[in-house]
Amino acid sequence: MADKDPRSLDIAELIRRHPAEIAEILAALEEEEAVELLRRLYRRRAAAEPLGEMEPDEAARLLAELNREDAAHILSHMEPDDAVDLLAELPPETVQDILSRLEAREAKELGQLLAYPPDTAGGLMSTEVIALPEQMTVEKAIQELRARAEEAETVYYAYVVDERRTLLGVLSLRDLVLARPDTPLRAIMKSDAVALPVTMDKEEVAHVFDKYNFLALPVVDEGRKLLGIVTIDDVIDVIREEATEDALKLGGIPAGEDHPLDPPQVSVRKRLPWLMGLVLLNLTVAGVITRFEATIAEIAFVASLMPLIADMSGNAAAQALAVAIRGIAVGAVQWSNLPWIMWKELRVGILAGLALGAQIGLIAALLWHRPLFGVVAGTALCGTTTTACLTGGALPFLFRRVGLDPAMISGPVATTIGDLIGIGLFLGLATAFLPYMA
Repeated sequence: MADKDPRSLDIAELIRRHPAEIAEILAALEEEEAVELLRRLYRRRAAAEPLGEMEPDEAARLLAELNREDAAHILSHMEPDDAVDLLAELPPETVQDILSRLEAREAKELGQLLAYPPDTAGGLMSTEVIALPEQMTVEKAIQELRARAEEAETVYYAYVVDERRTLLGVLSLRDLVLARPDTPLRAIMKSDAVALPVTMDKEEVAHVFDKYNFLALPVVDEGRKLLGIVTIDDVIDVIREEATEDALKLGGIPAGEDHPLDPPQVSVRKRLPWLMGLVLLNLTVAGVITRFEATIAEIAFVASLMPLIADMSGNAAAQALAVAIRGIAVGAVQWSNLPWIMWKELRVGILAGLALGAQIGLIAALLWHRPLFGVVAGTALCGTTTTACLTGGALPFLFRRVGLDPAMISGPVATTIGDLIGIGLFLGLATAFLPYMA
């Protein structure tokens, strides 16, 4: 089956596949073909789950091509959190039209979820959560779980609430299966349930899941009223999105995802503004070089090592940046750890710088038969490596402290600082010892 053209598959054969596989097929087709396949899936009542597996923007583009009645029917069969992600990609007037065609309860539920910012726990959560009263017995709870299994987002956990829906505790299926049938839930629930504030940033949500290793966590308001749950599949999406965003920002692409198959003009629009900004930033390095034109003119071989000095400063800074940004991203380090990190990077820079300086010093002395030039080059490389390590280790914390994105801005600034110090130190030493090297 795997080697067949997806467009030639019989619809009965196709719907036996996992929804994620159908989603991949929809994403791979031309838009017109994908819409036609979606219509065929809809007629077999098999469109909701594949759309929920697609990227929200791709799913929204396909759904927008259907008539509004069919679109509303598909959304009504999707998980609420997936439906909200899709609706968030549509124009407001389209969203209102689709919501008006849903049942009042469904429309109200989706409307409430749309009101939460998408980068918070509220924007990630599903309202399909099983909440059980504290006085209910284990036997009744199991019956309730069986009755509501189809409509729930997950049945790994059940949540115990009071008459005001205040979260009191959590139960796992294991707790229920092993307890006596007549035991009230309050007697076996875990009252110290970890809960997510509805306003918590989605990156912090991912950190909580990583820390506690849960499959799902409840979402509550300020009064601990149970609002919904966030499940592990939603968190995996967050981790993937954040990793993609950070990787693009480190590459200087801040204006949204740049897909390898995007048209050239789209990629240029996303990349060019940052590149133009870097031209201005790097003019400072050009200004330093200009001040030492006389030295370069008198002993031209000095210029041969300038690219190496500049490149090595960027490489050393990039290593320190990667470690610091990764530590910040996973919550392993924070502002209070900065002094220790600076002390560590200082030692790394000195040790690595001495080794690199000795290497390039020996090479320069042998190639140009000027031992003093080797000393100058080695000293400059040692100094720039140490500075680059310190800069790369510190800048992410400093930018994070003032509210800037360290993944976006640290790299170019660290590289420019390293170039300024490295080339400035190299040319300054060369100028100071010029009479002895000319």
